[in-house]
Amino acid sequence: MDLAALLVNELAVTQARGRPAVPPADRRAALDAAFVQHGWTPSKALTGADADRLAEVAAELHPAFAAGPAAPDVLNRALVRHGAVPNLHGDPPVLAFHGPDADLVDAWAADTATALAMVIGVGQGVRLRSCEATVCDLVFFDVTRNASRRFCGLSCQNRAKASAYRARRRTS
Repeated sequence: MDLAALLVNELAVTQARGRPAVPPADRRAALDAAFVQHGWTPSKALTGADADRLAEVAAELHPAFAAGPAAPDVLNRALVRHGAVPNLHGDPPVLAFHGPDADLVDAWAADTATALAMVIGVGQGVRLRSCEATVCDLVFFDVTRNASRRFCGLSCQNRAKASAYRARRRTS
């Protein structure tokens, strides 16, 4: 789930935290920086071509975070396109949702699409969210107990609350 949100937020969002977000010119560098920020180390080094293909995957997965009626169709197409098949491979065996011979992009795409599909399939699609603040398209997986998170972070929450306060003051 974290990888799906990271890919979408880094490569497919046009507005973030109240400002226009320009997709990075150097996608590989942007992903490398995001992985370092999150403390992740990919098993293989990304190439520029991988990063460009991951941008396509991010755009493909972005609508699934709306968890609306179109999400299953979006995810079904992604699952087929990237060859998502549960299997065990490696030593020790690890459950993955891509073939052992899949390239990095198809492996990540299959695994992230499967994770999103599993969340929706177990009735937790409401936890796939887009930030409710104006001018913010960032996505997240809501892990709160009652699935009540509305914003991607405190900056958007504070902007929304300040805006609502100013609107109430104008009408009084």
